[in-house]
Amino acid sequence: MHGHPRVRTVQGIVEGRLRQGNAVFRGISYAQPPVGALRFAAPAPVAPWDGVRRAVEFGPPPPQSGPGPQADPSPDPDWLTLNVSTPDPATTGLPVLVWLCCGGYMAGTAADPMTDPTALTDAGIVVVSVQCRMGAEGFALLDGAPSNRGLLDQIAALEWVQHNIANFGGDPTRVTVAGVSGGAGSVAALLAVPRARPLFHRAITHSVPGLHCTPALAEEVTATLADRLGVSPTAQGLCAVTPQRLADEVTALCRDMPSYRERWGRLAHLGIAVCPVIDGELLDDTPWAALTDGRAEGIDLLVGHTRDEFRLFSVMMGVRGTFTDDDACTAMEVFAPRPDGPEAYRSAYPDAGPDELVEIVYSDATFRMPSLLLAEANTEVGGNTFLFEISYATELFGACHSIDVPLAHATLDSPTGKLFFGDHPTAEALAVSHELHQAWVGFITTGQPGWTRYNTDQRATRVLATPSATTTYPEEKSRRIWLGHPPTPFTLV
Repeated sequence: MHGHPRVRTVQGIVEGRLRQGNAVFRGISYAQPPVGALRFAAPAPVAPWDGVRRAVEFGPPPPQSGPGPQADPSPDPDWLTLNVSTPDPATTGLPVLVWLCCGGYMAGTAADPMTDPTALTDAGIVVVSVQCRMGAEGFALLDGAPSNRGLLDQIAALEWVQHNIANFGGDPTRVTVAGVSGGAGSVAALLAVPRARPLFHRAITHSVPGLHCTPALAEEVTATLADRLGVSPTAQGLCAVTPQRLADEVTALCRDMPSYRERWGRLAHLGIAVCPVIDGELLDDTPWAALTDGRAEGIDLLVGHTRDEFRLFSVMMGVRGTFTDDDACTAMEVFAPRPDGPEAYRSAYPDAGPDELVEIVYSDATFRMPSLLLAEANTEVGGNTFLFEISYATELFGACHSIDVPLAHATLDSPTGKLFFGDHPTAEALAVSHELHQAWVGFITTGQPGWTRYNTDQRATRVLATPSATTTYPEEKSRRIWLGHPPTPFTLV
């Protein structure tokens, strides 16, 4: 390949660069910057251009919100960009992975070294990483604006892939869409969107969150946010607030969530201000209900979670080891999926102390059971489903939320990878990373990650550990508690 590879897209020619033997194109706009008249609007197509545009730098990150790590703010509003890493743009028919950067629906950037695509591209996969609007820009429910704008952005990016990826060596009929946490929730939501389904053919979801809001709750959150900013709760009112100021106020509202628990219930207990809204337009229902009711078809699905999902948050917030019996009771009363849920948890885990109970309940409610129940719903409507759990544990974080991201991308040497695994990962950590990475490659390429399909009789699950094993679903006690109780939209209490 030439040192400055060029590819013609529908809009015009882009020039990338060679990186570790692959052709890499960064910061390609798939929609116009959502500012001015386009702020809070559906994504608008990019106008064609003449000549050659350099595509060698990541696009600026969207405004970030929430308590977790965030990318540095940028004054450049060209957030709706994607990046393509390909073994060779001159070839044809390569499988495509589209990675959605959307942590907790509030933060994330394609520039994160933890999701470096090099290892996947080295395996013969064209990797596309997508940035979308998050926080209030992407998910606040506003009068005068379409809801779920972050999902609309993702659909626009997937449409860009269909129109252009063949010129980068990819096969538009072999597209896998993937994400972790909010990205996984986005993938799950797109399963239930008829407009989106023709745009991808397989799906990977790690740690699917059970996060959706009713319009009534979303409207009240927007009204509260607008009141704090001194503007009206409309698209026009919030347009008077700069994107970064709006993002910062969402972060402040997340910190203040405990004061809204009596009114906002589960949403406030999780400290999340915005998430996809069941609006009756783009989203008629949750993905679990849509699949179960036959309104969405099954798909080839690789789905999993970590064993200790909540551990990341308890460690990072400095509260691990401090939970009381009252905290455990509150967790069960708020998140157990049925009226006798607290009693069911006590019976299922009779020897668990308050710390362990809090971790089990939060892990179940936030990610473990939504992931399992998505696997079951997809299986029951004829999808090929492969389920896994990461149980390989580090000393500080256990098998926590997000540990699977550097494992799957083979980026244990990234800053986040080093946070989890240290400067010198053990042979065991490297082995788990190799297995999960190869599972991704196999699934993206052939639909087979390397273990038995999940079904609702045997419930075959790959438990990634040292050693790994395929067994029945390991969180059986929690599965029984949640049986028949898929996540429901959060609403006002």
